[in-house]
Amino acid sequence: MSKKSDSQLQNLFSSQKLTNWDERLAQIAYRFNREYQGETFELPIEVQAMPIFREWIAGSFSGRIASSFWEIAQPQKNQHCIDIGCGISFLIYPWRDWQAFFHGQEISNVARDTLNSRGPQLNSKLFKGVELGAADQLSYSSEQFDLAIATGFSCYFPLEYWNAVLMEVKRVLKPGGHFVFDILNPEQPLAEDWAVLETYLGAEVFLEPLAEWEKTIKATGAKVIAQKSTELFELYKVRF
Repeated sequence: MSKKSDSQLQNLFSSQKLTNWDERLAQIAYRFNREYQGETFELPIEVQAMPIFREWIAGSFSGRIASSFWEIAQPQKNQHCIDIGCGISFLIYPWRDWQAFFHGQEISNVARDTLNSRGPQLNSKLFKGVELGAADQLSYSSEQFDLAIATGFSCYFPLEYWNAVLMEVKRVLKPGGHFVFDILNPEQPLAEDWAVLETYLGAEVFLEPLAEWEKTIKATGAKVIAQKSTELFELYKVRF
């Protein structure tokens, strides 16, 4: 990683209220910046011997486990949607087909810069830009969005953090808006191996029981509207 990128990571939250999560957020941002930049990860031989690692290094695993949020919450034409922890999703998912407005927030400055550079070229009408920041401190106005999306990162944080994320999403959603997100299901056969791999890649994984997650969801006043199981994750659609 370049010195510029390291400096950006160190200053990632300098303009925001300090939280107890800054070190973990910076660590996860660093892990994904390295992946987006195509850097090599040096892992123990025993980890490299795991079948899940061989799939990951071949590039086939991410597509296999990605949560297809649109199967339970497809963005609708002219809806304003926020993708939290968006990565480079606008370049991958069919936003042009949905004709929905895309707003993003991301802790990886590499992903943010990539999307802000290429998104307008892909569709300048639908792409509304990506902000750099954490999921518990969204850089958007209250009651701004019809749909919020957050897939692929909840497992890197304890439930206490996710409680703050739920409350922040509740703030930015319009009345009647929906939030769709995924949760790592520790009962799935691949869960432990995937958690080991991710931890060695630099992002520790929390294996929280689904029952504890559902208590956290309920405590924020959210009601589960739809649910879908995948090979690794449990996908939820909730309304506050």
